[in-house]
Amino acid sequence: MITELKESYGTLFENELLNEIMEVGIYKELPENYKILDIGDYVKSIPLLISGAIKILREDNNGDELLLYYLEKGETCSMTMTCCLGQTKSEIRAITETDTKLILIPVQKMESWTKKYSSWRNFAFQTYNDRMNELLTALDNIVFQNMDQRLIQYLQEKVRINNSKVIKSTHKEIAYDLHSSRVVVSRLLKKLENNGSIELNRNYIKVLKI
Repeated sequence: MITELKESYGTLFENELLNEIMEVGIYKELPENYKILDIGDYVKSIPLLISGAIKILREDNNGDELLLYYLEKGETCSMTMTCCLGQTKSEIRAITETDTKLILIPVQKMESWTKKYSSWRNFAFQTYNDRMNELLTALDNIVFQNMDQRLIQYLQEKVRINNSKVIKSTHKEIAYDLHSSRVVVSRLLKKLENNGSIELNRNYIKVLKI
């Protein structure tokens, strides 16, 4: 674990902090589509990603989901940090997008490390800033972009995150992520296929030239 930890966070944290992470952290290897945290759960640990990706989702009053952002290697989730500090229930859902390796840090370390290590404090502040920018981008997409543009951007991000032009998501799952209906998503995907941008198959979508 120490080698992977240093590869992902060695340039961010000093050796003393890395050693503490090794002492208290719990190393996990999680499969694709694994629910790490659900809405209403109390946050007991902070994830530090070693590899893979996690998607962070929000839910409205009707139970429909909206994809907020992805977490990748060398990152953590500011919203779980906020819940830890305030000892409140989670307002987001975290699900692995790919097979993922991570280290879970007990929430009790949040406050002490913020005081003890400037590198952790800077990491936390940078995380808040990065996630806020991503939330603003998500809001801009909803308010200012039409569904065609949002779908194309979503597929591009899926290709980047998974490092593959094959997207193993159903039309219904894409609709959930985009907070839209399956009918609308299916119609737009068919339009992209007719344009030669994607290839629709029974269990996957192949991106050709988006």
